[in-house]
Amino acid sequence: MSDIALGAPAAPATGRRKTAGSFGDRLFAGLCLSAGILVLLTLGGIIVTLFIGGLPAFRHFGLDFLISTRWDPVEGREEFGAFVSVFGTVITSVLAIIFAVPVAFGIAYFLTELAPQWLRRPVGIAIELLAAIPSIIYGMWGLFVLVPFVQMNIQLTFGEALGAIPLVGFLFASNSFAGTSIFTASLVLAIMILPFIAATMRDVFEQVPPVYKESAYGLGATRWEVVRGVVVPYTRISVVGGIMLGLGRALGETMAVTFVIGNANRMPTSIFDPSTTIASVIAMEFPESLAGSLQQSALFAIGFLLFVISFVVLATSRWLLRSRLKG
Repeated sequence: MSDIALGAPAAPATGRRKTAGSFGDRLFAGLCLSAGILVLLTLGGIIVTLFIGGLPAFRHFGLDFLISTRWDPVEGREEFGAFVSVFGTVITSVLAIIFAVPVAFGIAYFLTELAPQWLRRPVGIAIELLAAIPSIIYGMWGLFVLVPFVQMNIQLTFGEALGAIPLVGFLFASNSFAGTSIFTASLVLAIMILPFIAATMRDVFEQVPPVYKESAYGLGATRWEVVRGVVVPYTRISVVGGIMLGLGRALGETMAVTFVIGNANRMPTSIFDPSTTIASVIAMEFPESLAGSLQQSALFAIGFLLFVISFVVLATSRWLLRSRLKG
């Protein structure tokens, strides 16, 4: 009777097979390690390039480069300061997040909890298509459609009334009626980042175990109480990640903002004032700057500052999330 019939143990795998599997594991691990190192090298190369390019401006202006509001590229009077563009970048991105997050949350919850099945797919596709529109199209649409709308229906209608509010009314004062302003740029940015945040929220809301929500409803919780006590706590890390993704897009957006912000290098005193951002300054002036000039170095320098701002925002969000989880 054969060994198989007697129930003898099967022969062990050959050494050749073990070697092949071990080689495949090592190859896969090596490729993954190479991919990770490539990302670090690319990131480091960008940082080094921006810093070296901006070093002459940092040396020439010192710390005054960070706080100066002057930007005069005329030859012989070259004076450059980053404060206006940094301020414009931060304020437009923050306003865009304020405008976009509530709408994105409403869209995500509607698609996951309230919308009928026949409507979920068309609306979801429409949201995703918004992310595929090129930024220059958003800029053109903003210039020809949104700017006149804001000028006539928001700035003139609400700006004058809000401008009369004591202490904070100056934030809404209509010092310019061109329509191109920080507010308009923030609206365009909010529309651009909306699909990223809404799609992320929708996906993570769908991952909440139904039994959690059903248990809350069984205890008599309302829809809002389920959202506040079950959905948001369960998905908060991913939700914040989606918001940070949108904020990163807003911080670095170039062409759309260049069309609608006014590109005025002066400190705004109202959200309806024109201003500028780091990305729009670089887009407007880099093609005309001379290689090796102080102007080009200043553009490299503000590009480096934009990278630092993005890094600080991301690091802060990670720290807040980690602190929340430990708490």
